[in-house]
Amino acid sequence: MFEGFSGTRIEVSSVGINLVQGGAGPPLLLLHGYPQTHAMWHKVAPQFAGHYTVVAPDLRGYGDSGKPASDDLEDFCKRTSAQDQVEVMAALGFERFHVVGHDRGARVGHRMALDHPERVRSFTSLDVVASQAAFDNMNRDLAYSWFHWHLMRQPSPFPETLIGNSAEFYLDFLLGQWTAVDGAITDEAYAEYLRCFSDPETIRTTCMDYRAIAVDLVHDEADRGRKIACPMLVLWAGNMARRPGWQTGGTLDMIGSWRERAGDVRGRALDCGHFLAEEAPDETAAEILAFLSGC
Repeated sequence: MFEGFSGTRIEVSSVGINLVQGGAGPPLLLLHGYPQTHAMWHKVAPQFAGHYTVVAPDLRGYGDSGKPASDDLEDFCKRTSAQDQVEVMAALGFERFHVVGHDRGARVGHRMALDHPERVRSFTSLDVVASQAAFDNMNRDLAYSWFHWHLMRQPSPFPETLIGNSAEFYLDFLLGQWTAVDGAITDEAYAEYLRCFSDPETIRTTCMDYRAIAVDLVHDEADRGRKIACPMLVLWAGNMARRPGWQTGGTLDMIGSWRERAGDVRGRALDCGHFLAEEAPDETAAEILAFLSGC
């Protein structure tokens, strides 16, 4: 994976961030989601690298990036994770850049676009409804599909113990239920996800990431009504038959949730499941490249 890319580790304020970098041109930051690592971009990163300098890190608490020993939710909130990535890009010499986020990475990107508008040229969200919209409209359908949110928010060590009892079984359930295109996750990528996810520290810190929604929602409430200034692209899963209620429950509209939070929003559903960059890589890359060309 990532042929022609180079790997490095950058120390930021409180953690080391593992990343790969490749290509040439304007900087493009790719932020992965749960339960994955930067490896989720391996099918689309080479396509982006023909036009952009691509930076694909592991978020704090994930992959081979640092895993703070802290039990302070502020150390795992999206504001802190966004600050990590701003510092990473600055260390690489990039003061302003495009951001593409999937899942948790999109939540980090959202916070980054609000906290650091001078840094973010454009923001692309892959298959997430805005956190505030989801929790404002939580119903039985959304609660069912987001069972992992409610499990992982429970006090330590309850979720850590349950997940750690069989990390592989839990990972396989998530990947299987959230994927609509069988075989989309390659053996090489799966091996990397399993390697990282099997680390008890990863289980602990990813639970902390989900618990930090308590802090994230406080930050979101302070910014209620404030809109993202940069152009925004929203792409989402059009086939979640295996996980009814995914992201929007019975009442929410994916792009509508973002139009309440950004002034310039476009996008559409793709015929795949949650892992767009792996299930529909060519279509995902084409949509993002077309969007970026106008930003």
